[in-house]
Amino acid sequence: MALIPKETIDQIMQTADIVEVVGDFVSLKRKGQNYWACCPFHNEKSPSFSVTPSKGFYKCFGCGKSGDAVRFVMELEGSSYPEALKYLARKYAIEIKEEERTPQEQLAQNERDSQFIVSNWAKDHYHRLLQNTEEGMSVGYGYLKERGLNLQTIQTFELGYSLDAWDDLLKAAATAGYEQKYLEKTGLIVKKEDDQNRDTGRRYDRFRGRVMFPIHNVSGRVVGFGARTLKRDDKMAKYLNSPESDIYHKSDVLYGLYYARQAIRTEEVCYLVEGYLDVLSLHQGGIKNVVASSGTSLTEGQIKLIKRYADNVTVLYDGDAAGIKASLRGTDLLLEGGLNVRVVLFPDGDDPDSYIRKVGDQRFAEYIESQSQDFISFKTSLVARDTAHDPVKKAEAIRDVLFSIAKVPDGLKRQVFLQQTANVFGLDEQVLITEYNKLVKTLTPRPAAGERPAAPRPRPAAGPSFDSAEAAEAAMYGAAPQDFAGVPGVAPAPADAPVSEDFGDFDVLPDVLTTCEREVLRLLVLHAEREVLPEVSVAAYLIEQVGEAPLTNPLFTQLWGICMDVLRTGHFPEVRHLARHDEAPIRNLVADLATERYEISPNWRTKEIYVFNEEDLTQLACDNAILRLNKCNVEHELKRCNAQLTQNLSEAESDAVLRRMMEFQRIDRELARRLGTVVPRGV
Repeated sequence: MALIPKETIDQIMQTADIVEVVGDFVSLKRKGQNYWACCPFHNEKSPSFSVTPSKGFYKCFGCGKSGDAVRFVMELEGSSYPEALKYLARKYAIEIKEEERTPQEQLAQNERDSQFIVSNWAKDHYHRLLQNTEEGMSVGYGYLKERGLNLQTIQTFELGYSLDAWDDLLKAAATAGYEQKYLEKTGLIVKKEDDQNRDTGRRYDRFRGRVMFPIHNVSGRVVGFGARTLKRDDKMAKYLNSPESDIYHKSDVLYGLYYARQAIRTEEVCYLVEGYLDVLSLHQGGIKNVVASSGTSLTEGQIKLIKRYADNVTVLYDGDAAGIKASLRGTDLLLEGGLNVRVVLFPDGDDPDSYIRKVGDQRFAEYIESQSQDFISFKTSLVARDTAHDPVKKAEAIRDVLFSIAKVPDGLKRQVFLQQTANVFGLDEQVLITEYNKLVKTLTPRPAAGERPAAPRPRPAAGPSFDSAEAAEAAMYGAAPQDFAGVPGVAPAPADAPVSEDFGDFDVLPDVLTTCEREVLRLLVLHAEREVLPEVSVAAYLIEQVGEAPLTNPLFTQLWGICMDVLRTGHFPEVRHLARHDEAPIRNLVADLATERYEISPNWRTKEIYVFNEEDLTQLACDNAILRLNKCNVEHELKRCNAQLTQNLSEAESDAVLRRMMEFQRIDRELARRLGTVVPRGV
């Protein structure tokens, strides 16, 4: 695939004005140095969407979305990275000269483009047949009208009809000048199976006498078709879909997503149904944020598509017990994908399409609002009811529910679900937790022979040292290096200090530690190049004081490492570049660090009230951040000493811990004095 040259990408990024790009889609109002608006990615009444022109990116304090101009176009339009670059290039009249393709790459691209073109032509052909032929109007349009679809819906989704003839599409394509091989590659025509000679073998239309549902990808291009027969023939499949092709991969497509993506963002929830008509009827009834798996089992690719637009998904189940049980496993994949899953069950014999036609739009909306329940509770109640009188089946059902709970990434949610499940089945919660832990062990992959096991969770104590240059520290704090002996990561503890046992991991002030680490990282990201002393940058100053790997939070550590990699190249990390990182968590973290929700009122300047900013007091900000982080680590060690003293220690071990504890208390008081804080008695 051809690549956009790096020089062109750099030109686009430098030219694109984030305020202009975002302003094309939302109404921005300036407040201080930033611009604000109601977020286009979720529904809100008060503006929490901020655009920072000086740093070239946006951030929403409501939903957390963030990024630069390219990312904004990608998120809002559902386009790929190259497509977003090309959009901006067109906006700013920048010519894109794609790098030369190899002959193989050029051929592959031509093949794909030709398949897109012929698929779009076929869509238009079927749409014309539906509206402009006697058979299309009487059979196809008559069926759609019978199913309650109006003309606007038919035209919006570009529905069509294939004539009940063997070669209508084949002949029309030849007349229009389309090559037969592309009709075959997209599955629009089929070669007769008993014909061995590919050149002379008979070919015929795949879709005949069927209502046609064009399938679009997220950018709106037709990639395939779903087709419903109107004949009463038990030997004929009711629905027939396009086969896999270079442009159509069933596992990566959701029917209706192209039309639903903006509504999903706004409503912050995606309704997931099974069939084409479910999507059409709900969309016509005012529920735009609905997509269908088109009768196939959910795949990881489809779940990632949903996740791009919302974290919440509500599955609308047909009122068919057998079908529900068959769908439960697929719903587990939604949990595993990090989505918040809810379920609505319709009365027996109804599906979303039939029910909305039966009760009307308003009552349907009220029904899904009132009947929605979280998936784990739904599944628990379902299997508990079905296995109430069979102990063996009940035990298996409980394990099945635990399997679903294990798929939930959030630990707090898992705990709540375990409590609910215990209550429903009338079990002791601890018994259920024990069974859950057994199940989790069976699901955790064991390391292969010769492979090192995963490293244990890092302890909060494994954080920054007080220094890596004792003389610099003494100059900075006005203290001798020996004042900090025994602090983790600095000097070794006295020989008699270690005790004979490892007392395990425990969390100490995790929120405070996270806050302290975040502040050190923020200073590095925002002010790396700024000088705190003559010819001493913030980056050099922080690294000198806390080392190259001072953080315990995994995401913070990753961003810190990225900054270190940039520094080793002889450059300083820049927010604009960091905000374009490939990984969304890094981009979001950078935006969070670099965006201030509140600004100093301009009225203060009017009244000649001057407020010092961080640029004026950079060294003080760095010193305070380092001191607070060190104090947090010392407090952790004090907690650790207290925990050790509760163990069954020998007299010598207790004395060693007490001496170490007294030393940490002395250091803690000194750090508190320098910070101007108070250390409670007894610490």
